[in-house]
Amino acid sequence: MELDATAHGPGWTTPPVEEFRARLAAATAGPAWVVDGNHVDRTAEVLWHRADLLVWLDQPLRVVVPRLLRRSLGRIVRRAGLWNGNREGLNALVGRDSVIAWAIKQHRGHLTAHPARPAGLPHPRLRSTAEADRWLTAFGGAVRRGPGPTPP
Repeated sequence: MELDATAHGPGWTTPPVEEFRARLAAATAGPAWVVDGNHVDRTAEVLWHRADLLVWLDQPLRVVVPRLLRRSLGRIVRRAGLWNGNREGLNALVGRDSVIAWAIKQHRGHLTAHPARPAGLPHPRLRSTAEADRWLTAFGGAVRRGPGPTPP
């Protein structure tokens, strides 16, 4: 489950926290689930006590920001549809509400939010692409690089 699909309603609206958490709980009610996203303040209470593993991709801003720029610029140029009919515009790249400003603010916030994980929950903190690749290989997953189909 991609958290942004639940966190961003039509017109980039945000559902109330309790509604978001109810949707999240319903989507992860089964015996096996995977959740992708950053909304620690809205997800920890619902998920972390039920999780088997929490992977923290803690890439440096010098890696994150250029990736966000490329991703958002590509979406803008292609007019790619996102969650609930939303599309990124040039405002995604500039201003207080840009993805860049968001990334910088979130990067700082994650440093304080993630250490509050439940005791005993495996929690690898992967600080580089090479470290993430090594962890995925050791975990038994296929490493996917760049655009294209996911390997079998």
